[in-house]
Amino acid sequence: MKKNWARAAAIGLMTVVFLFFFLRSVQWNQVFSYLKDVNIPLFILLVPLGSMHLVTRALRWRYLLIHEKKDVKFYNMFAGNAVGFTVNFIFPGRIGELIKPLYLAQKEGIRKGYAVGTVVVERIFDMLTMCFLLGVFLLAKPLYASFFNANEEAYRSLYFWGKIGGIFAIGLLLIVLSLYFFRSQTLKAVSFMLKPFPARVTRKVLALSDEFIEGLKFFHSWRTALVYAGMSLVVWLAIMFFYWIMLFAYHIHIPFFLLIPYVFLTGVGASIPTPGMVGGYDYFSKLGLTSLYAIDANLAVGMTLVVHAIQVVVTCIIGYVILGKEGLSLLQIKKMGESVKA
Repeated sequence: MKKNWARAAAIGLMTVVFLFFFLRSVQWNQVFSYLKDVNIPLFILLVPLGSMHLVTRALRWRYLLIHEKKDVKFYNMFAGNAVGFTVNFIFPGRIGELIKPLYLAQKEGIRKGYAVGTVVVERIFDMLTMCFLLGVFLLAKPLYASFFNANEEAYRSLYFWGKIGGIFAIGLLLIVLSLYFFRSQTLKAVSFMLKPFPARVTRKVLALSDEFIEGLKFFHSWRTALVYAGMSLVVWLAIMFFYWIMLFAYHIHIPFFLLIPYVFLTGVGASIPTPGMVGGYDYFSKLGLTSLYAIDANLAVGMTLVVHAIQVVVTCIIGYVILGKEGLSLLQIKKMGESVKA
């Protein structure tokens, strides 16, 4: 109980701190003035585009599930993503990352540990893909330096967060590769650590650990891994397109390629485990818009609030419709993840 309170307090403090820096010195009359000056057709287009990542993520997921089950239904993969992100948006701690694979495992009769393993791979490739795109952007600096004048502080932030993200992603990748290619040694180590526990608990944890390692099986095929890496690019290019249209809706014309650092920074903010991405996402979005593209801070705040709201509302509506169709409540689905965490 104390641990839960401490975690809640830490998340609450992070949220407040990031919101403070996001909302500092905001002139709300200017924010509302900027928000009214929007291209309505493009703004409406943002609504369907806000759910596009659920489609591309579902299509990508198939390549990780193919070794377990070849005929996984697209709807269930789409629903798993929608429900998982809905839980992430409503509750702190990113418990939706567990809900997503457990929901699909239940619907498709897939081993739970296997499904969880695939999501770990997904998140690693998300980080690697964005770090790769950021690396391309930074290496290509001589090609666009004459017409793109971000301040040096912005570049320092990009180098810093790029290094952090790259090191973290590569570290996780090496860990999961070690788990897969040294499977027997890994299971022996898990068994050794579980010696103080009852035999029933040991058997269950070992079975889940074995299933989890099976979820990393796609690493055994370089062809599948390369195709999956390509699909990861598709996922993030689609997300970039969503933000590109958002900027066009507010009459800001930026070359598509130059959107990479902004999307990278929003990814950093979204990874902070606050409920609904509140605070972290908002601060990093504002930071990117103001420091990279010299956009007025009040406009940056307004656009961030709008694009954040679209993502959360669209995803949650889809998630609630799916849960309502199945007669499930959000609290019921949340307990599914909590039972595994426990």
